[in-house]
Amino acid sequence: MSERDFDQLRRAMVSNQLRTNKVTDAAVLAAIGAVARENFVAGDQGGVAYRDTIVPLGEGRGLNPPIATGRLLDAAAAQPGERALVVGAGTGYVAALLASMGCSVTALEQSAALAARARTALADVAGVTLVEGPLAEGWLAGAPYDLVYIDGGVEQLPEPLVAQVAEGGRLVGALVERGVSRLIVGRRTGGAFAYKAFADVETAPLPGFAPSPAFTF
Repeated sequence: MSERDFDQLRRAMVSNQLRTNKVTDAAVLAAIGAVARENFVAGDQGGVAYRDTIVPLGEGRGLNPPIATGRLLDAAAAQPGERALVVGAGTGYVAALLASMGCSVTALEQSAALAARARTALADVAGVTLVEGPLAEGWLAGAPYDLVYIDGGVEQLPEPLVAQVAEGGRLVGALVERGVSRLIVGRRTGGAFAYKAFADVETAPLPGFAPSPAFTF
């Protein structure tokens, strides 16, 4: 496919998948309309990069559907100059979006293979620092963050990760409950953290967030 073909697919995604599904933040729409999503999937998958579905990335991981990314970014309300942590950076797509919105981004990935692909995809993107480590632990060295963006479905929010949200900061992601992926947005206020769900949307699962098994006799 040509660059023009991808540009048309990107415009159609913004118009048909995002604007019609409660993604209204102009900065979010501009970023998604400008960042080439096809650069963050395998070369032979460029044609499916803009479909409303999870795109496999390998390593048991996937790129979230555009509607999940759009709704989470809309809820995140990222502002230029903010410090953001992307948990489960994958090949770097969300990190690139937040950087294009003016954030200083720490992109955390635990898969060496995906991190290598992200380095290539993000080579010309300013404002992103790629780090490797367990996703559920976050990246304490750069904390606290104005925004923690969990890029996939998780079964729980580990306290070490939640603790890295700054006062007044936000956390967005997807909690999987009984097989249903629910998008959430949380905020730390007065030292306390609380979140709410706002949409049921399919997301790609992230490893390392399974709840600890309950003790039984």
